[in-house]
Amino acid sequence: MRKSAFEPCIPTRGAKVPAGPDWIHEIKHDGYRLIVQRDGDRVRLFTRNGHDWTDRYPRIVEAALNLRTARFVIDGEAVLLDADGVSDFNALHSRRHDASVRLYAFDVLVADGNDLRKLPLTLRKSDLARLLARPVDGIQLAPFEQGEVGPDLFRHACKLGFEGLVSKHRDSWYRAGRSEQWIKVKNRAHRAFSRVLDQF
Repeated sequence: MRKSAFEPCIPTRGAKVPAGPDWIHEIKHDGYRLIVQRDGDRVRLFTRNGHDWTDRYPRIVEAALNLRTARFVIDGEAVLLDADGVSDFNALHSRRHDASVRLYAFDVLVADGNDLRKLPLTLRKSDLARLLARPVDGIQLAPFEQGEVGPDLFRHACKLGFEGLVSKHRDSWYRAGRSEQWIKVKNRAHRAFSRVLDQF
């Protein structure tokens, strides 16, 4: 049974990265999708399928408590980075390094108690940047690029060993379940391409 009231928006798999000017492109890290909810002094972490993983990643919980906003819901990916700054899924999955796992935040659903899901992605990105304006150890803003650079960014991401790219229409609102306005293109050479368990 889902314990979180916030079901994540899921990208549609694509064969080609959108190249138009109205797209926002994010590096796809090989990690676990997490919804981070804070209500006052309480923080909870939920997986894509609604499982409560609050006790698993103390660094993310502490970071959420250190943010100045007391009520928010953030969507992101829990990752464990190697020395080259690339996520190491095997080390993450091993559970031996849970205390070092951090969150790349790429969307915000609620801020200051206000539901932002019907706002365009560009506005939610701005709200998320304001929420994370003061650096905290454990949660960081996921970098992104906008416009027609998508295909070039994808090729560069593949060369660096990332899992792929997620491209989102700049006007898309946050909806539960699969969205055709979010497109995920995977690096075919990455080990996650053939992995049965798709964490995104």
